Amino acid sequence: MSAGQTLADAVSAATAVLREAGVPSPRVDAELLADHLLQVGLGRLRALMLGDTPAPDGYAELVAERASRVPLQHITGVAHFRYLELAVGPGVFIPRPETESVVQLVIDHVAGRGAPRIVDLGTGSGAIAGSIAHEVPGAEVHAVEFSPLAHAWAARNLEPLGVHLVLGDLRTALPELNGTFDVVISNPPYIPAEAIPNEPEVALHDPPEALYGGGADGMELPTAAAASAARLLKPGGYFVMEHAEVQAGWIGAMLGRQGAWNGISTHVDLNGKERATSAFLAGPGHTE
Repeated sequence: MSAGQTLADAVSAATAVLREAGVPSPRVDAELLADHLLQVGLGRLRALMLGDTPAPDGYAELVAERASRVPLQHITGVAHFRYLELAVGPGVFIPRPETESVVQLVIDHVAGRGAPRIVDLGTGSGAIAGSIAHEVPGAEVHAVEFSPLAHAWAARNLEPLGVHLVLGDLRTALPELNGTFDVVISNPPYIPAEAIPNEPEVALHDPPEALYGGGADGMELPTAAAASAARLLKPGGYFVMEHAEVQAGWIGAMLGRQGAWNGISTHVDLNGKERATSAFLAGPGHTE
């Protein structure tokens, strides 16, 4: 990339740079970085690339930053999740597209149920809690986050949506609301201690406390999230937890050992991978 390039030439050159750096979606990222500077939307950006519009100032610097595998969302300050545009940056886990299907499980479950009370344990940026609050009219949504840095990002994202956010540990949070929730959802840290993520964006930039689940197998926090769900839910309440595809069998067996759950089910994401497990809290009159 050089001074005086057209937008089209600069985006093409940026795509080549990002591809050489191993960025998974080089063309899309090159366009998104250009649009971050121009703020015209991708449709208009692509129209401008048909003419002789000059490349925006500072574009080469942003491309170099992305080529060093700084997450795109850290550069732009924005992550898109379902219908939300979330503020993100260093210190908070970047929400993943596969989590959108986990949120859909809850939205489908509470459809037509009046004013459900729902809590998201380990909310991070607030993607899950915010999406539920946005898409389920009348829901009372709570969210818990342990990291002060992530909590600050979540507060920025969730305050406009009316979510009740608390800074706390998912293992002990909200004792005053035990037995009052219709749904508990969680995407807890679950990576084993010795498993280093392959992607530099994850290994170097996602906060470790959002990745590693505790213990050699990474299952301490998922186990704790399930125990908290059993404490927080009403009898018959619905629990959904995201996990790695290879952990579905372990999670299902763990819920079975806890002895509090009925109807334990595994759910696949849009890529056909076992992404989440759900269950119903056993209780009087519950037949799910």
